[in-house]
Amino acid sequence: MATRLIVGRARTRLFVTSQQMKRLCVGYRELSNMSDEVLFEAVGSTRIITLNRPKALNALNLNMVEKIIPSLQDWIAPDSKVSMIILKGAGEKAFCAGGDVRAVTEEGRKDPKSLNATHFFRREYVLDHLIGSCPIPFIALIDGITMGGGVGLSVHAPFKVATEKTLFAMPETAIGLFPDVGGSHFLTRLNGALGMYLALTGARLKGEHVYKAGIASHYVPHKDGMFEKMTAELLTLSNPTPDSIQDLLASFHNQSCTDEPFSLSDQKQQIDYVFGLSTLEQIFSALEADHSDWAANTLKTLKKMSPTSMKVTMEQLRRGAQMSLADCLKMELRICRMTMMNNDFYEGVRAVLVDKDNQPNWRPATLEATTDEYVQTYFHPMPDGQELEL
Repeated sequence: MATRLIVGRARTRLFVTSQQMKRLCVGYRELSNMSDEVLFEAVGSTRIITLNRPKALNALNLNMVEKIIPSLQDWIAPDSKVSMIILKGAGEKAFCAGGDVRAVTEEGRKDPKSLNATHFFRREYVLDHLIGSCPIPFIALIDGITMGGGVGLSVHAPFKVATEKTLFAMPETAIGLFPDVGGSHFLTRLNGALGMYLALTGARLKGEHVYKAGIASHYVPHKDGMFEKMTAELLTLSNPTPDSIQDLLASFHNQSCTDEPFSLSDQKQQIDYVFGLSTLEQIFSALEADHSDWAANTLKTLKKMSPTSMKVTMEQLRRGAQMSLADCLKMELRICRMTMMNNDFYEGVRAVLVDKDNQPNWRPATLEATTDEYVQTYFHPMPDGQELEL
C-alpha cells in the first residue's frame, strides 16, 4: 500500500511504499541532501518535521520558522486528523544548535528601534508557544547538539527524548543575550538553583544527564539500535495518545537509564546555595569566599560574561518563576527590544562568532556600573501594537 509523503509544506506529493516510508522515518540520509531547510513527512496520522541544515548544525533561521508555524497551525486545527507530531534534526551531529544570531544582529544594526530588529524573535516565540501549547502529542528527538533556539523548539513539549549524543546548553550570556525561548519558564522549574546556574554560566550537560537535570523527559541511546527501534515503534502506534506514547517511551527509557549519579551532584549543594542568592554581587562574593576548584572555575566563567546579560537574566528568571509560558515569552520580547537597542549583543556576536577574538567590549563593563535602574529598563512595556501576541 502506498503512503503519501508531504515535502515542503504540502506543495509536492510523492507516493512511496510503506517499506520506503519506514526507511525515510528512521533516519534514511538521502533526505539530508535535499535543498529545503525544513522537511515535512506524513506517516498515517503522524507528521514528522526535520530541521534540514546539517552543515549549519540545523541552526534555526526565519525561513525555517515561517515554514513550520503554518504547518503546525494546520495540524492542530479542529478538523485536523493529525494525531502525533515528531520533530528531529537532519545529520548526526545536531538537533538544533541555536538561532542564527549573526543574521539577527545584521538586521538589528540597520535600525535597532524598528520592528524588523525583533522580528525573528517575535516569530520564534510564536513557534515556541505553539509547541508548548500543542493539543496533540508532540515529541522532540533531541539527538545531538541542542542549544539556545533548539532548546525552545523542544523543552516545552511534553516529550523530549535525549540520547548519548545530546549536548545541552543555554550559552546566551556569553554573547550579550539572555536565555530566551521560554528560558524564564523552564529554567525556573528545575530543581533548586540549577536553572539559575545553567542560565548564568552557560554550563553544558551531556547525554543521560540532560534527563537527570529535568530537561529531557526520557533518555534512549543509539546503543544496540535502541533509539532507532523506539522511533520505528512510535510510527506503528495505530492511535497515538499521551498515555500510549508515554508507555512506549518509558519502556525504552527504563532499559537505558543507568544509576550513574547526575554529573553535577557533587556540586549541587554549592550550586543551590550560591546561585540561590539574591544578587549577582552576592554570587560573586560567595564564589570568592569558596576556595574550591569548582568555585574558582565558575567565577572565571562568569567574569567573561556580559554584566548586563547576567543581571537581566537574574531578573528575568526571578519574574518568570511565577509566570505562564505565554507571559514569559511576552516578557522576553520586551527584553529583546532593549537588547537590540544596546551594545552587548552586537559586541558579543562580533567577539565570539565573527572576529572570534573573544575580547568583547561590554558596556557597562562592570557589575557596579550595571545599575538596577538600567536593568529594569529591559522590562518596560513595548510601544502600542508591538507587544507579542499569542
